[in-house]
Amino acid sequence: MGTIIKPEDLQNPIVPIDPGFYKELLDRIGDGVYFVDRERRILYWNEGAYRLTGYKAEELLGKCCQDDILCHVDHSGKNLCQEGCLLAASISDGGLHEANIFLRHKQGRRVPVSVRVQPMRGADGSIIGAIEIFSDDSAEIAARRRYEAMSRLAFLDHLTQLPNRRFMEMSLQTELSEYQVHKDTLGVLVIDIDGFKAINDCFSHSCGDRALQEAAKTLTGSLRPTDIVGRWGGDEFLAIARNVSRELLSKLAERCVALIAQTSVPSNDDRRIYLSISVGAALARPGETAERLIQRADELMYRSKAGGPRRATTE
Repeated sequence: MGTIIKPEDLQNPIVPIDPGFYKELLDRIGDGVYFVDRERRILYWNEGAYRLTGYKAEELLGKCCQDDILCHVDHSGKNLCQEGCLLAASISDGGLHEANIFLRHKQGRRVPVSVRVQPMRGADGSIIGAIEIFSDDSAEIAARRRYEAMSRLAFLDHLTQLPNRRFMEMSLQTELSEYQVHKDTLGVLVIDIDGFKAINDCFSHSCGDRALQEAAKTLTGSLRPTDIVGRWGGDEFLAIARNVSRELLSKLAERCVALIAQTSVPSNDDRRIYLSISVGAALARPGETAERLIQRADELMYRSKAGGPRRATTE
């Protein structure tokens, strides 16, 4: 005989609370979710957080977010875990906080994420911690489809999974033709990894390959979804930025420098090798050829390199 449900049961339902049910539910969503207590110790870490960061729950539970494991930074490269932590702010003022920031993946690259933080309250209403929900903000799905199409057409650099030189040359010619007709502003960035030969010589070529791969991923996340970044050759990258002013082009270049400076790769003996780049950025001029535009940006990049690492020069 089945269970009899009385009318009064429907008005005051009793739902059994099974923590395993909620864990399974949170693990199924694509967003990263984690809880911290008032001391910002991590109490819960879901599967979405693992997929987005590379860190498993057992690696982080009990650790403090201010230990700089994820090393949240803003668009200028400012370390938010030490100054400007959204979790600390939410615990302090009880408010909802949102931001678009960058976290550090376990492999060392920078991942752009949209973050929402709000306080967690106990039965008496007091704040007992905070929850952070973060999601990928890099238009990764669209990029993956583009890369698959380029791979079929031999336009993909297989080491970095970025467009190759052939694709970038074709794209720049197309964009310059559009610029000459419609006068929409166009800029290019020539980006070179500082000291790349030393990484290969001192740590091995496989370490150099990892540096190129992680730099490629960080650069993709540093630029706008409408920009194109590809491997130009060796340790050099080229980015094409549409509809930019000189000021915006300069900001994009500085952002790339700041976020690559926060990017690292492991050496074969588990030391961290922090990367840096030099950037030259130039706006297209009327009647200018692709060769001349890249030459000007390349000269600006070498001007940056002459001034020391982690510099960008815009013209």
